[in-house]
Amino acid sequence: MTQKVLSAAPDDGVRETFFRMREAGIRHLPVLEGAQLVGMISDRDLRRPDWVDEAPDLSHEYQLDDNLSVGDLMSHNPVTVHTYDELAKACALIDEHGFGALPVLDKGNHLVGIISKADLVRAFAKLLNDGHVHAP
Repeated sequence: MTQKVLSAAPDDGVRETFFRMREAGIRHLPVLEGAQLVGMISDRDLRRPDWVDEAPDLSHEYQLDDNLSVGDLMSHNPVTVHTYDELAKACALIDEHGFGALPVLDKGNHLVGIISKADLVRAFAKLLNDGHVHAP
């Protein structure tokens, strides 16, 4: 998992959040209200569901309206995993729900990281390289 997690707040503007995500090279942000995890926002949440064949610039493809906040577009009640969960649980949840990432919580339900599909691929590659798993 990635332990240095950028996060957003429900009141953050979507334009600011989108460009923070792009600058950091990430596609998922946990949304915190104080220390409480209240949602997740992804680049997919920011895409316009109804954009048409207009000029293909970011303002047409993404909902970068300064009047929208993260809280308007985030996924509420995010599915999470805990630090004590097996890696297989994260894999199953990501596969079952089609998520790109999951927030990771400690025993006190505080955000301590995020695990993404890329993290899982790196872990699997390491297992393959270390000889613990044999590819078909």
